Amino acid sequence: MEQYAIKGGNPLVGEVEIGGAKNAALPILAASVMTDETVYIENMPDVRDTNVLLSAMENIGVIVKRTDRHKVTLNASNISELVVEDENIKKIRASYYLIGALLGKYKHAEVALPGGCDIGCRAIDQHIKGFRALGADVKIEHGLIKTQAEHLRGSHIYMDVVSVGATINIMMAAVMAEGTTIIENSAKGAGTDVIRIKGVSHLHGTEYAVIPDQIEAGTFMFAAAVTKGDVTVKNVIPKHLESITAKLLEIGCEVEEADDCIRVVASKPLKHTQVKTLPYPGFPTDMQPQITVALGLSKGTSIVTESIFENRFKYVDELTRMGASIKVEGNTAIIDGVSRYTGANISAPDLRAGAALVLAAMSAEGFSTVDDIRYIERGYEDFHLKLQGLGAQIELIETERDLQKFKLKIG
Repeated sequence: MEQYAIKGGNPLVGEVEIGGAKNAALPILAASVMTDETVYIENMPDVRDTNVLLSAMENIGVIVKRTDRHKVTLNASNISELVVEDENIKKIRASYYLIGALLGKYKHAEVALPGGCDIGCRAIDQHIKGFRALGADVKIEHGLIKTQAEHLRGSHIYMDVVSVGATINIMMAAVMAEGTTIIENSAKGAGTDVIRIKGVSHLHGTEYAVIPDQIEAGTFMFAAAVTKGDVTVKNVIPKHLESITAKLLEIGCEVEEADDCIRVVASKPLKHTQVKTLPYPGFPTDMQPQITVALGLSKGTSIVTESIFENRFKYVDELTRMGASIKVEGNTAIIDGVSRYTGANISAPDLRAGAALVLAAMSAEGFSTVDDIRYIERGYEDFHLKLQGLGAQIELIETERDLQKFKLKIG
């Protein structure tokens, strides 16, 4: 089984190129099935989640062509199947985007209930509420979400909770509904919590470049903080990173912004702070483990409140094995900073926590191994290679022999 072997203690220094955003790419891929014309997508991240979704789309008849590692051409004019129950699709959360896309275009979809990381309840009740408001019949049978409509008609929909996934899914169905749809209390990706959609009869092809991944960028920014390093993240949109930048400044890092890159320097001891995860433009829940790792090395007591998912502190047990002093009470972590972490054999419980534990291991004294890195590969392309490029002593290993060779090489 693949692991990361890590020797900590090296400040990360240099430049790293950020790829396309996984969480933006997935709904964009799903939306491409809604037109019969060809769609060209650039800056596509080559990660497990996007590859699983592309495979599922091929299985229902979408013609998928990889023109290079980060470019894909899609044509969905001959979709032959409206039931999506590929074994792998059950393992990713984004499978549900195919419901809104296929329902919008064909007024019928049956998609396996979604999986993804076990970080707490991510109910799809808001998705179902939206589809029903548009006139669809929705039921769950045999592990599938089944949706069917004679006609989709625009509606006024108020979201009970802010949900990015539900907002996107309802939007996809609504763009091909008759009349106007208004979604209130929607996710604020467009800068407003009210979205108005006038339905159309058909959509056309396009060329599109996926935005840079703010979570990958934020992870490398905190890698600088955790390892007392100096890292420049390139190919980013600084505006998307404002909540992350603000916290880095609060804990004592220096941050320099340019048009499409940000430099983070951690030359001083880190300071404590408080943080609460919120929907965009608030501090991202997907950055909560990374800032907790940094605050575990900060002077004083910090408080991290998780307001999005109720089961997102599972990694704290692993961090405690490395010497962290963290107490979790409900959705809040109380962190007493320590001077250093120490190496340990740890496991990644989910995607973002896995990446955060790698950061902890890179700052730790001695050797660490990180198991279950399949979670990390769901959302980070070439993670260990990019870290190596910044001076990290990290290797991808499969056997005990590989580990011993790594230890001999590093010394």
